[in-house]
Amino acid sequence: MLRALWTSASGMIAQQTNLDVTTNNLANVNTAGFKRKRADFADLLYQINREPGAPVEPASMVPNGVQVGLGTRVVGTSRFMGQGNLQVTEQPLDIAIEGDGFYQVLLPNGEIAFTRAGNWNVDSDGQVVNEDGLLLEPALVIPEDATEIMVSPEGLVTVSIAGQEEAEEVGQIELVRFVNPGGLRAMGKNLFVETPASGAPIAGLPGEEGLGQLHQGVLEMSNVQVVDEMVSLIIAQRAYEANSKGVQTADELLRIANGLKR
Repeated sequence: MLRALWTSASGMIAQQTNLDVTTNNLANVNTAGFKRKRADFADLLYQINREPGAPVEPASMVPNGVQVGLGTRVVGTSRFMGQGNLQVTEQPLDIAIEGDGFYQVLLPNGEIAFTRAGNWNVDSDGQVVNEDGLLLEPALVIPEDATEIMVSPEGLVTVSIAGQEEAEEVGQIELVRFVNPGGLRAMGKNLFVETPASGAPIAGLPGEEGLGQLHQGVLEMSNVQVVDEMVSLIIAQRAYEANSKGVQTADELLRIANGLKR
């Protein structure tokens, strides 16, 4: 019965983490470029009271044995990198990636981070930056006298300038991809950094080498499906309740056992 208490407690702890992951998905349902996560579970050690295959007679053996599990734990949080919903904004610097790939941004410490959020802006110097003022890498500068910004599906950026008949090329947007994008470490603010699990970034132009194409005036939103997350919440709640019932039942059995009189 004591074993049942700890087993049920491990289930409650695991479902708390499951709830944390699910509610974070729901909290970011309107976050540009957000990718939903899922808590993954694994069973714990087993107490083996009788080995499977133990001989009984010279010609027979135990078919199953007696193996009692000791609960569960969270072993990982898988990130789903599927395409998010595309929302038309008609803003010239809202640029969605359709397919595989990440933008690169330059962090204040000189390192490179990666993002799927394509809501870009221009700072006072004409540099293209994200919502937190981090520079797009490679750097892209929009002339102050530009009247129109055009981004091709292949990432070529051109601008129209008053008094000039032909558009002027100002830069090229590059993307990167990873062998295992789920292995990236999330650092908040829609940013990821590489890890040994993700592998090194593989750079290229949009539409080439397996990278997705760009869509100007479109913003990729979260790939969270609210209905799916609500179902996950219900499942987590019921599983938590069931494990709490296991604690209560084990406690009641212990109370009865302790109340027995000789």
